Amino acid sequence: MSPVTLTTEWKPDDIYHGIIKGKLCSLCPGVTIIDNACNIPPFDILHASFVVRNTFMNYPKGSIHIICVHSEAVKEQNYLIVRARGHLFIGTDNGIFSLILNGEPDEAVRIDNKDSSDELDIFAKAAADLLSGKKLKDIGKPVREVYERIPLRATIEKETITGSIIFIDSYGNAISNITREVFMRVFEGKEYNILVQSNRNHTDQIVNKYSDVPVGELLTRFNSLDLLEVAINGENISRLYGLEIGTVVRIDHPRKTDSPGRLF
Repeated sequence: MSPVTLTTEWKPDDIYHGIIKGKLCSLCPGVTIIDNACNIPPFDILHASFVVRNTFMNYPKGSIHIICVHSEAVKEQNYLIVRARGHLFIGTDNGIFSLILNGEPDEAVRIDNKDSSDELDIFAKAAADLLSGKKLKDIGKPVREVYERIPLRATIEKETITGSIIFIDSYGNAISNITREVFMRVFEGKEYNILVQSNRNHTDQIVNKYSDVPVGELLTRFNSLDLLEVAINGENISRLYGLEIGTVVRIDHPRKTDSPGRLF
C-alpha cells in the first residue's frame, strides 16, 4: 500500500492531525501515514510549496501527498487530485500545485465533494479511493489546467545576479532562489562578491561545508538543492542579521560593490 504524507499548517499538538489520521486509518486500515511537515506558517503556500517540491521525490512512486495549507476552498478554487511524476497530490487549487511542479501536471481532476464540505473528510476519502485502486477519472471530473502562480526567480542584469531569501531552515540558515546554474552562467571563472541585505555583510567565496570557515564567520554554499545558502558557522544568521523571506542577496563583481548601505 502506498504511503500517505501530510504537509500542514497545524501545530504538532493540533487536533486536526488526529482527525485526518483517524479518518484515513478507518477508511484504509494498515495505511502508512507520514508527517512530511507540519507547523507551516498559516496560509503560506510559498513556504509549503518549497517544502513539498523538495521532499516528495524522496518518497516511492505512487505516494499520495495531502496538503492542508490555506486549503479551505473558496470561490473558483476547487479541491483537486493531481498526478505528476509518478506521485499523487491532494489539495486546493490555490496555486500550490503549479509552484510544486513548476509546470503542468500529467492529470488533474476536481474532487466531487457533494457528500461533505469538510476538507478533512474530502481529502481522506480521496486518498482512500486512490488506495483502493480507483482511477482519477472515477473520483472526479477532469480539469484542463490548474491555477498558476509564478515563483520568484533570481534576475541577471549587467553581470549582476539579484536574488532573495525564499526559505529559512530550523538552524536559521537562509536559502536563496539563486541556483548553481545561474551563478555558473554569470561568474564561472570570474571574481565575485556576495552581499547579504547590506554591503557590510559580504563574502567572496563559496564553500562546501559550514566547517570550512571559522566559527562565527559568514559563509555561502550551494546546498543539496543546488540553491545558494547563506549561513554563519555555529550561529543563527537569520536572527543575528534580521534576515527574513524576501531579504535581498546580490552577487556582482568586486569593483561594482557600492559603499556600505542597505541593498533595498
